[in-house]
Amino acid sequence: MEEWLMQKNVTASDVARALGMSQSTVSRVFTPGASVSAKTRKKVLEAAQQMGYRPNAIARSLITKKSNMIGIVMGDVKNPFYPNVLSMFSRELGKKGYHLLFVNTKNNQISDDEIFQLCEYNVEGIIITDALLTSSLASYFKDKQIPIVMFNRYEQNSLFHAVSCDNIDGGYQIGKYLLTKGHRHLAFISGNPNTSTSHDRKKGFQEALQESGYTYTTEYGDYTYEGSYQATLRLLKSALPLDAIFCANDIMALGAIDAAKEIGVRIPEDVSIIGFDDIDLAAWSAYSLTTWKQPVNKMIAATIELLLKHIEKPEQNNLIIYKSIKGSLVERKTVMDRH
Repeated sequence: MEEWLMQKNVTASDVARALGMSQSTVSRVFTPGASVSAKTRKKVLEAAQQMGYRPNAIARSLITKKSNMIGIVMGDVKNPFYPNVLSMFSRELGKKGYHLLFVNTKNNQISDDEIFQLCEYNVEGIIITDALLTSSLASYFKDKQIPIVMFNRYEQNSLFHAVSCDNIDGGYQIGKYLLTKGHRHLAFISGNPNTSTSHDRKKGFQEALQESGYTYTTEYGDYTYEGSYQATLRLLKSALPLDAIFCANDIMALGAIDAAKEIGVRIPEDVSIIGFDDIDLAAWSAYSLTTWKQPVNKMIAATIELLLKHIEKPEQNNLIIYKSIKGSLVERKTVMDRH
């Protein structure tokens, strides 16, 4: 097979001819889920490696009508939570023979150009994290029969499946936890109020406080470090007798901690701070943030299960499914017992 080593564009036909087998047999080796014997697979893979053959996924998709590509649409890549989610989706889908096409939206809303990009690559399904999908685009995907699963969020009366953490329960448990620790003057720094995540975390927090007869102050942090930093300065420089702040995500909690340090407010001696997500940075010794851990592994597994089930058996997916998975408290050093 040495004569093939100098060729730049080796095809499946070249590999088949060198091995004396059919092109369809070679193609099956590189098709996820296709039936082929272990002996034949080993023989083809060794020959392909020696000859420098790499299957053309786009060309194969034109023949098989399957691209094995999943689009993932993401807006806030500055939040460490989402790049980590992207990496995990890529790894888990790769195990099942799928590849990711990543689209980073501008202004957190999916544009026509991004729709064209997804359709151009003939994606078999789409995962949407924190991006907004207009009703017209939702209808477009529905008409094209491209299945969508929303991850870490949902929309009322949605046309698509959704998977998220149980954010209402998370907010509720955080409220109860802070009250149990003796906090009575609390604040909530919200993310985008139009998202289900921020809305539900606030709702659960509010329910816990109302049950015990307490109120709270709200500031807007836009789910960003900078937004929360400024929101925290406003809170701590006000006349409010504040003793705890619940931030709707971890990156805002880190901004709140740094803002407090900037003006000499001690965490947790003067003010306790708690976040939501449990990103890697939360465990760093500089922060040691107490937070609510999202069950990301379970959420990703549920998302992939829903999406692939819809891709493989679309006729069985008329019912819209919303899965809500409970998280858990991670206690570190930013909440103080005030009893």
